[in-house]
Amino acid sequence: MRNKAVGAALFGLLMVAGCSSGGGSGSTPSASAPSAQGSGAASTASPGADPAGAEAAYRKWGLKPFAAPPAPPAEKPVKPKPGEVPVVSDIPTQDKIVFVTFDDGAEKDPKFVEMMKDLKVPFTMFLTDDIIRGDYGYFKPLQELGNSIENHTLSHPNLRTLGEAAQKNEICTQEKKLEKEYGKAPRLFRPPYGNWNENTRAAAKACDLQAIVLWRESMQITNMQYQRGDKKLHPGDIILAHFRGPSELKGASMTEMTANMLRHIQEQGFTVARLEDYV
Repeated sequence: MRNKAVGAALFGLLMVAGCSSGGGSGSTPSASAPSAQGSGAASTASPGADPAGAEAAYRKWGLKPFAAPPAPPAEKPVKPKPGEVPVVSDIPTQDKIVFVTFDDGAEKDPKFVEMMKDLKVPFTMFLTDDIIRGDYGYFKPLQELGNSIENHTLSHPNLRTLGEAAQKNEICTQEKKLEKEYGKAPRLFRPPYGNWNENTRAAAKACDLQAIVLWRESMQITNMQYQRGDKKLHPGDIILAHFRGPSELKGASMTEMTANMLRHIQEQGFTVARLEDYV
């Protein structure tokens, strides 16, 4: 019953901008810089040694191959301040790169796994236990492609309504669950709806998380929702997407929505890089 209640609540709250209601401790996620170290194998969006194979794989999904992202910087541009967990919505860079993230884990479409195996586009997953516990295994092939699994709380609450101890329980307990299921403790945390306060930062620090990650754009069914008035991508922007299916997408599939997002990224002259290489 709890899972059904969570799913119903998410559907009602997330249809406008995914699981966003804005972000940060104000109404819009801040673009502050600092963070810590990443690890793991990077996934690549480039055609690599088999451009013909990449062309065919992308054509299958109605897309063209992305340009290879630049090599990750030797020193990550997001640096933590002593004793403080940074909050980031975008990454300081002049390169025409963006970062794709997928939240929650409600839709578990096998075609999406097939799509990501074909495209090799790097992305980051922020997962909630109440939403994924029925099928932890779905996300393992996506992780094996080099895509990190990060923390999105146990039950997807509005953290601003909770005290520090309750926030710590939501975050730290999920940290332990994800490490048990996927073999690696998350380093990054995304607060549900983008809602956080200083208690969230204190809880994240206590749980050994190294950055709170917000976003600048959110994936919609056919386009993206932009925070900035120019309605354009900017270098280093973090994009919020969700594991969503036809029941929430007016009949569209997750792969269709993802293809639309990737197409809009390409049309604006950007390619996709791996977030953990920069934070």
